[in-house]
Amino acid sequence: MGGGAPVSVQSMTTTKTADVDGTLAQVYALAAAGADIVRVTCNNVDAARGLAAIVPRSPVPIVADIHYQYRLALAALEAGVQGLRLNPGNIRKPDQIRAVAREAKDRRIPIRVGVNAGSLDRDLLKEYGSATPEALVASALKEIGYLAEEGFDDIKISVKHSHVPSMVDSYRLLSETVHFPLHLGVTEAGPLPGGLIKSVAGIATLLLEGIGDTIRFSLTADPVEEAKAGRQLLEYLDLRERTGLDLIACPSCGRAEVDVLALAAEAQAKLEEAELPIQVAVMGCVVNGPGEARDADIGIAAGRGKGHLFIEGQVVRVVQEDEMVEALLDEARKLVEEGAEARMAAADAGAEEAAARDRRQLLEIQGDANDIRSRQAKVSEIAARP
Repeated sequence: MGGGAPVSVQSMTTTKTADVDGTLAQVYALAAAGADIVRVTCNNVDAARGLAAIVPRSPVPIVADIHYQYRLALAALEAGVQGLRLNPGNIRKPDQIRAVAREAKDRRIPIRVGVNAGSLDRDLLKEYGSATPEALVASALKEIGYLAEEGFDDIKISVKHSHVPSMVDSYRLLSETVHFPLHLGVTEAGPLPGGLIKSVAGIATLLLEGIGDTIRFSLTADPVEEAKAGRQLLEYLDLRERTGLDLIACPSCGRAEVDVLALAAEAQAKLEEAELPIQVAVMGCVVNGPGEARDADIGIAAGRGKGHLFIEGQVVRVVQEDEMVEALLDEARKLVEEGAEARMAAADAGAEEAAARDRRQLLEIQGDANDIRSRQAKVSEIAARP
């Protein structure tokens, strides 16, 4: 993590850690959804014992989440975890923090200094008046100081806030102050869709500024949704290689001859089930669709009773309306297996000509909704004036 490593996705289990099988089932589900690291609570002795059975069977690194009881951090290290998260707001005794640092150093296990606006040290709250960005960064620096006294520097840091602008400002300030890897998140973001919007607003802003090495969407939802959202965000920002479906679709308009929303939903469900790592466009209009979505790997544009199936903007098949989704799914599978060049070479004879006829017919029926020809004529007239 950090340096040139890819930005990683984290999530956290919601099970009781003592329930080994239940926790492992959720860990595997999170890993399948795109989580690179999973955090598991270690809040009592039974949880620590559970970790000893969970860690060796986990498909991804396990981080133990520690609150209040530093001895549970020591127990988690003994259980074999690959990381610790310590909250400076509730493990406050320097000698306890140093004891954890010594043990983690001996085992070469990293520690995340997990500052949270909702559990900030009371002394810092008194000094700064509230959970300001300066207060959050001061909390992180104070904790780092204790770790440094033990020669421990295998550190990552988070300064999470539930207020998006404060979260962004906190990480900006932190990135200017330290050079450790940063874990990004909007804490207590809440349920969907608001929690998703808040998380994207904060996390994406920072990632696009080059800030952040690992992320978590803290949603009031199934944690699998956190992992999916985190992975998708990184793929959309070109920070991770695409491993799943990226479906783009027009918002529909009066020109559409089909229910674009229903068509997109059906296509997304079947393509996601097929687990195809491509970008797919679902467009409601054969007149503009293939051209507007030419950057997609593959797409379908709907006309009157027909659909134009295209690859990188080139129409390769014209199919009946009731066959559009199945045709799209079939061609998408072949595209992944054979590549775009081979599939365009295998295009149906006359597909482009048939598509052009459909576009002309639809324009004759519907007219030029954007009045493009008359506008172009006027533009030419104005440009030609002396």
